[in-house]
Amino acid sequence: MKKYILAAFFLFTVTAQDLTGAWQGTLEAGANKLRLIVDITKSPTGQWTANMLSIDQASDAIPVTSVALENNTVKLTIPAIGGGYQGTLNPAATELTGHWTQGIPLPLNLTRATPATAWDRNKHATPHIIQFIEVAKEVKLEVLDWGGTGRPLVLLTGLGNNAHVFDKFVTKLTPNYHVYGITRRGFGASSKPETGYTATRLADDVLTVIDALKLTRPILAGHSIAGQELSSIGTRFPNKVAGLIYLDAAYPYAFYDPTRGDIVVDLADLRRKLAQLAPGTSLHSKELVKELREATLPNFERALKAHEAQLNTMPEAQLKAMTAPFDGPRAAIMNGVEKHANINGPILAIFATSDKNPVAEAQAKALENAIPTAKVVRLPNANHYVFNSNEADVLREMNAFIATLPK
Repeated sequence: MKKYILAAFFLFTVTAQDLTGAWQGTLEAGANKLRLIVDITKSPTGQWTANMLSIDQASDAIPVTSVALENNTVKLTIPAIGGGYQGTLNPAATELTGHWTQGIPLPLNLTRATPATAWDRNKHATPHIIQFIEVAKEVKLEVLDWGGTGRPLVLLTGLGNNAHVFDKFVTKLTPNYHVYGITRRGFGASSKPETGYTATRLADDVLTVIDALKLTRPILAGHSIAGQELSSIGTRFPNKVAGLIYLDAAYPYAFYDPTRGDIVVDLADLRRKLAQLAPGTSLHSKELVKELREATLPNFERALKAHEAQLNTMPEAQLKAMTAPFDGPRAAIMNGVEKHANINGPILAIFATSDKNPVAEAQAKALENAIPTAKVVRLPNANHYVFNSNEADVLREMNAFIATLPK
């Protein structure tokens, strides 16, 4: 699964330099430019604390687990998204010159903002109503209602985001649709329980919100990992929704191609079945043992071999970034992915394709072959956040697709 810069919470353990204040810089990733703001303060215990916001993505904070400042060099490690930053602080303590690394190094310089140069961090704020809807005992989800005219459209976020990631995009949707957004459990202002992160449970959360809002067959549009919730609903309760829109979200966790397999999905499937072999459970189940021996284990071995071949072609820097573990809800969600191969109902799947991302094209072809009725759209060289990088294209395809759906 792809991961992009969203935001971060930094712990600085330095005392010599004054880093307090707002820092800002632009990360250029291909044709995409992401403006980052880092607010740094000093805690009563003498530690530096900070919050990074990607104002062009309106993203959540992601923790940094290792931070060091030695000889004016700042080093940050962010395993949740497999990234890190290293920059050199100038003598005047007004600039950081360095690189962001998430697979490959990209230049990123940060400048201390002044009242005259500070960016408007609320640029994409859109009027909305927030409510908290209970989906399980002591579990409430943040639900945004941006209003609008037309049939209901519910937006689901990628891994680590809250519903505000759609703030900018929503302004183009409300003239034609009544738009809602859901922040899944474990993130943003929603509850953060220790359990409930399987694809089925997260999809049930979405269905509970839809029922609470009294929406009749809304359209669901999901970004990235939200594809698993879309597919779970489309597999089990297709009549609950009018259509499913995958915003660079139809990857193996959403559509599993049994002819190719996937290391993450096959691993999650294997873990669940092995757990059933514990003494006192299903250790002596003939059906389970046969399933493991004839299908699950061979599938995992195939996926493991394919993954090994891919790793052997990766640069060392990218390998190092990928070895950083997920934490908390992110890990639980990736361990809770499920196999979805038979998705029902109208489908629009938009892929960000490029020569550097063969997985996207392979998934697009597999989806077309398995579900001929699905509308598959390829956006060459688009950003994973396709609704930002290719807003006009995504709007065009969404409007055309929704126009074909029966009311």
